[in-house]
Amino acid sequence: MSTPPKSPAVALTRTLTLPSLVLFGLAYLTPLIVLGIFGIIAETTGGAAPSAYLVALVAMLFTAHSYGRMSVAYPVAGSAYTYVRKSIDPRAGFLVGWAILLDYLFLPMVIWLIGGSYLSAQFPSVPIAAWIIGFILVTTVLNVLGIKVADKANYVLMAFQLLVIVFFVALSIGHVVSDEGVRGLFSAEPFMNATSGFGAITAGAAIAAYSFLGFDAVTTLTEEAVEPRKNMPRAIMLIALIGGGIFVVVSYATQLVHPGGVFEDSASAASEIALQIGGTLFGAVFLAGLVAAQFASGLAAQASASRLLYAMGRDSVLPRGVFGRLNPRFHTPVLNLLITGGVGLIAIFLDVATSTSFINFGAFTAFTLVNVAVVFHYVREGRAGRTLNPVSYVVVPVLGAVVCAFLLSQLDANAVTLGLIWLALGVVVLAVITRGFRVAPPEMKATEEVAA
Repeated sequence: MSTPPKSPAVALTRTLTLPSLVLFGLAYLTPLIVLGIFGIIAETTGGAAPSAYLVALVAMLFTAHSYGRMSVAYPVAGSAYTYVRKSIDPRAGFLVGWAILLDYLFLPMVIWLIGGSYLSAQFPSVPIAAWIIGFILVTTVLNVLGIKVADKANYVLMAFQLLVIVFFVALSIGHVVSDEGVRGLFSAEPFMNATSGFGAITAGAAIAAYSFLGFDAVTTLTEEAVEPRKNMPRAIMLIALIGGGIFVVVSYATQLVHPGGVFEDSASAASEIALQIGGTLFGAVFLAGLVAAQFASGLAAQASASRLLYAMGRDSVLPRGVFGRLNPRFHTPVLNLLITGGVGLIAIFLDVATSTSFINFGAFTAFTLVNVAVVFHYVREGRAGRTLNPVSYVVVPVLGAVVCAFLLSQLDANAVTLGLIWLALGVVVLAVITRGFRVAPPEMKATEEVAA
């Protein structure tokens, strides 16, 4: 008898063009978040929110360039973890993965906290804890059931966000013109004024970087991109540029309407400004748009966090018996979803500024090391006899590493302390799984079949 032919291996299909990659990245950024944390940035900078976003944008552009170089060198999914592991050392790669885990674990918490802050401001009789718990319960149940938001739904949400942003900016311009005339639209005060300064602006930039989290997430789609060596670097840079441009323009227009950084409640300041420029109707539309964006973002963030925990557990980077299990009925990592939901309850005891700074610690750590990884790659290629552009592979990455490390130092002191404790815990875990650093850590291999 003849042996039946083997079935072809299942592989990801390369269907994503440059526009699709850019749209995915922008949707992941959740552009409306610039208004979600506007009050926090304006308060920190003394009314110079656009300057904070400009500084953060410069840092992200350097880092986006480095991500682009690494996506050309290693056109596979894995992002910062893979780049550092392959260019520097598997142990350094593990610690970057551990730092990224900090973002994944606590990003849903921050998303739920921001959404809760706005709902609490709108309905003060309901405690913010109730809103946060409500977000967690609904999101966790949907993720346990395996509900996924389709790409088209993400695009609709993206369009709705952009529509709200366009109306917000237009109404802001109209408000300023009616009060001060066209001349009022051109002012340097939103960038620098008597109450702001370099230290305040860089501290604000360290928080503003939260708005950029996820610009690098598009690299996880490398194996589904058409001509990834060409399109991936372009997509990364375009996402950072377009996203940063939106953040600067929106924060500038908003800062014109409300100069300075003093608010009755900075955590929900944009909601009050929406009422000021558009009345009750637009205030309700704005709140609905923000809450919908936060809910969808939290749904995706919790699903991503649970998947990363499952991948690490399955590959024995974390205890397999706890994290590497799927529920036999729902085929989802239920325990990991419950853990992420439990972490989200910490939001009840935190404010927005501290919580965003906390997760930015992990982001800046990863960004800094990706920049360093480019330099290591340059050295390795040189030893192999291959010459690379020293500006692209040394000068720009070094500048990016310096800027990211500096912004890391500007984070909230409590966030830095908690972040260092997290890294120290990662070193302990690394020591255990590498038998005292004698062997390489297991490699995380997140695959599509675990994405239920």
